[in-house]
Amino acid sequence: MTEIGIGICGGGYMGKAHAVAMASVGAVFNTALRPRLEIVCASSPESAQRYQKAYGFARSTADWRALVSDPKVEAVVIASPQETHRDIAEAAFALGKPVLCEKPLGASMADGAAMVAAAEATDVANMVGFNYVRTPATQFARDLIARGEIGDVTWFRGEHTEDFYADPKTPASWRTQGMANGTMGDLAPHMVNCALALMGPISQVLGEVETVHAERPGGRVTNDDHAQVMCRFERGAMGHMYFSRVATGRKMGYVYEVSGTKGAIRFDQEDQNSLWLYRMEGPEATRGFVKILTGPAHPDYEPFCQGPGHGTGYQDQIIIEARDFLRAIETGRPVFPTFRDGHEVNRVIAAALASNDAKTWTNINSF
Repeated sequence: MTEIGIGICGGGYMGKAHAVAMASVGAVFNTALRPRLEIVCASSPESAQRYQKAYGFARSTADWRALVSDPKVEAVVIASPQETHRDIAEAAFALGKPVLCEKPLGASMADGAAMVAAAEATDVANMVGFNYVRTPATQFARDLIARGEIGDVTWFRGEHTEDFYADPKTPASWRTQGMANGTMGDLAPHMVNCALALMGPISQVLGEVETVHAERPGGRVTNDDHAQVMCRFERGAMGHMYFSRVATGRKMGYVYEVSGTKGAIRFDQEDQNSLWLYRMEGPEATRGFVKILTGPAHPDYEPFCQGPGHGTGYQDQIIIEARDFLRAIETGRPVFPTFRDGHEVNRVIAAALASNDAKTWTNINSF
């Protein structure tokens, strides 16, 4: 086993998740590389010191440049606001340090393209934090589709729906300002990444984007509340995706359905340890969707628990993500989703926004 010094930029919601994951991944997966929590960076010395103490880092700083350049930091995790992603990643790559960056990749298409170029110029490990595709159930669904278990895929429907802004009386905040913080910048990338993981590249889209509550207590909303996107995949299948932060009653509505010529799959993240599978076989009277409870027979489940149906949780997704990042560093082989995969998500989002403006189908290759 070899230690590797980890620096995390950002100590909030995702910074904590990554710190816990890096502290746990060695024990869970018996990784060859064992993370050492070296430095955490936050927006002020006080908050950085607080995160250092809470998460067990050796040191803290309010200067991300000091974190990236420190010789004891051998890999960088970016869990800070989108507008900081590009500068941090480019600085880390310039020093030959691997980077795991939270989604979405940068604050603009230009940022994403530059980050891909920097990553591929240095040929070091790079990943984007799309954690939901790493549940055992979704990994299993991906395997089923790839093996042709449901036949030729003809249709995909996906959504990422939550209700944290369903109440129009909820005050305006940073989340209601700027398109990067709207639904298309915040929630949509997760489901677009899921669609790409399960179905492959998207060729064209027809998007419709809307602000439901334009005024909130404390200010005017300048970004989108929900959006829908029709799409056509390169493999020929049709698709539809819906994203919303005003979907009343939905807490973690990361949902997809995939139809094929021999079967179908359904999944709902609010029941993340179950996958529904339909096989077109046997007498019609006995056909139906079967609920499969994840267990040790499914990808990346057994390291957490040996009991079928006992389940994994949100933090476990981040631990699996940490394992994949360490594996990419150790082997020198890329692990999905790389920065290029993350930028493909950006391209789909940009095309959907352009389609909304033009009111017509838009080709992804235009972006």
